[in-house]
Amino acid sequence: MTFNTVATQTPSQDHAAPSANSSKGPVVCVFCGASPGTSPAHLAAARSLAQAFHDHNISLVYGGGTGGLMGEVARTLTKLSGPSAVHGIIPEALLDLERHSRGGRIDETLYGRTTVVSDMHTRKNLMAKEVIEGGPGSGFVALSGGYGTLEELMEVITWNQLGIHGKGVVAFNVEGYYDGLIQWVRTAVSAGFISPGNAGILVEALDAEEVVRQLREYRVSEDRFKLDWSQK
Repeated sequence: MTFNTVATQTPSQDHAAPSANSSKGPVVCVFCGASPGTSPAHLAAARSLAQAFHDHNISLVYGGGTGGLMGEVARTLTKLSGPSAVHGIIPEALLDLERHSRGGRIDETLYGRTTVVSDMHTRKNLMAKEVIEGGPGSGFVALSGGYGTLEELMEVITWNQLGIHGKGVVAFNVEGYYDGLIQWVRTAVSAGFISPGNAGILVEALDAEEVVRQLREYRVSEDRFKLDWSQK
């Protein structure tokens, strides 16, 4: 297989208004760990999320890894829906870490399509762009993960607050993994650093079907900044 290689792009603005995108299917970006975690519940959640995506005809875009939760959700959805339903976007430097990568290649029949990019910023921009251009029910979901997962999650929350996109952001809270983060949001509201309305930018789901429902029913906060991100 031949990888696609792309240059840096900037995600388009999304005001969450009806558009031509309504004819497209939903695209969900999943942030998650490249490790499986110590509890089997985390891998089970990744598999259940892939099953829900298959059941609801949702396409996946993710960080392109083949290990841990990343590999599990991609591999499961590829098996269920086929390679066209999965798009991994990975920086070239990270290919060396992929134990399933042979000669710089990731098997499309196992993990779906792969695009190799030059850096982390390009990876995140392209993942966001696919979600923004997706149909109703598109959005961002965080399964369990480490520093990278949290950084990616907080960035798309911030982009929502700034009006760069209007897609749903969901924390799939497996075995209370994100309890601390949810409590931090409440603390930040009470301390005056997050407005009460913007506390709802991040929503919680306890199972895969609830993830899909939260994305479909997502409502944009009225407290978001009314900024114009279009290029002048």
